[in-house]
Amino acid sequence: MRDFWIACGHHLLDRDASGALVVTDEFLKAYIARPELMPPDGACAVERRLHREMLADPSRAVAAEEIATIADPDARENWQFVLAFRKLLLREPTLEAAYLALVRSGSVNLPPLFVNHLVHAILRNALDGCEDPFVLRAAELFFRPQRIVPHDLSLLLGDEEVIGGASPTPVLSLMSMLGAANAAGVDVLSEGNADSYWRRSDQFDLALDFTGGTRGPGALAEAMRCWISHLLGVDVAIEPLTALRDAKLTWYVGLDAEATRMGDRLWHGEALDDGAANRVLALFRLTFSDARLVVDAVGGEPVYLILAMTSDRLVRMKPQNLLTGLPIKHLEAAT
Repeated sequence: MRDFWIACGHHLLDRDASGALVVTDEFLKAYIARPELMPPDGACAVERRLHREMLADPSRAVAAEEIATIADPDARENWQFVLAFRKLLLREPTLEAAYLALVRSGSVNLPPLFVNHLVHAILRNALDGCEDPFVLRAAELFFRPQRIVPHDLSLLLGDEEVIGGASPTPVLSLMSMLGAANAAGVDVLSEGNADSYWRRSDQFDLALDFTGGTRGPGALAEAMRCWISHLLGVDVAIEPLTALRDAKLTWYVGLDAEATRMGDRLWHGEALDDGAANRVLALFRLTFSDARLVVDAVGGEPVYLILAMTSDRLVRMKPQNLLTGLPIKHLEAAT
C-alpha cells in the first residue's frame, strides 16, 4: 500500500479498535513546534518557558492566567487558539469524534487552518488504502481552496495556494496547455502522470480536470462517499449529474456557501440568473442504501448535492455540510 499526505501527521496518531484516530503527545507537539508559536528574540520569560515546557509535555495543564501574562498580544492569541484546539482533541475519544462535535455545535471558533488540518488527517484515514490518484486529488477540495482555470471547453481545478497569488494570469496561460507544466510546476492530472501523485501528494501541484463527463466529478463523488461512510457509518451512492432537469428538489446540500445560497433559491422556486447558473461546477445525486435511515419528509426522493464557485473563481468546499445536512434520522437528535 502506497502512502500519501504524509504532512497531515497521520503517522503521529494512534488508532482505536474501530480504526478511528486517537490523539498523541507527538501529534500535539507538532502544533507546539509550529513557527507561529516559536518565541522570537525578545519574547518574554513566560512565553519562552511555556513553549519549552509544552514541547516537553504537550498535555500539561495551562491556566488562563498563565496565558494572560504573556507580554505579546499576538502570542497570547496564538496560544489561546492552540490550547482551544488541544482541549477539543483531548476531550473527545477520537479525532473523528472531535470534528463531529465541532461541526454539530453550530459554532466553529477555531481558525480555518486548524479545522482544515483536522479534515486533512481524518480524510487521510477515511481514504487509507485508496489506490486511485484521481480520488485523492479530488479529495483535496475538502481541505484546500481551489481556483478555477477555464480552458476552451474544459474546466480545471488548481490549488489556490499554488496557482493563486496576486497575479495568476501567467500561470493560467501556461496551464491552458493540458498536460504541460507551468512556471509553478503544476501539471494536469492524467492517466500518463497519475503515478507521480504518490511522490508529490504533499505538494498539491497537480491540477484536476473537472469538466462534466471527465473523471474529476466522479472522483469527488467517491471521496464524499468515503467521508460519509467513515464519519457517519452510513452507506450511500453518489453519482455526478450534468443537469437538474425536472428534478424534484426535496432535499439538497450545498457543498459550499455559494452553492447553499443557490440551493435556497431553487428550493423556494426561484430561477438562477445566468451569472449564478454559470458558477455551478457540479451536481450530484445521493441515494441511501438503507431507506429506513432517511427522514420521512424526503419521501424516497434522492438528495442533490451542489458545488459552486464564487464570482472570483474560487471553490471553498465545506465538507461539514455532508455531515450536518443529510436527512438522516439519527442526526436530528444530534443537531
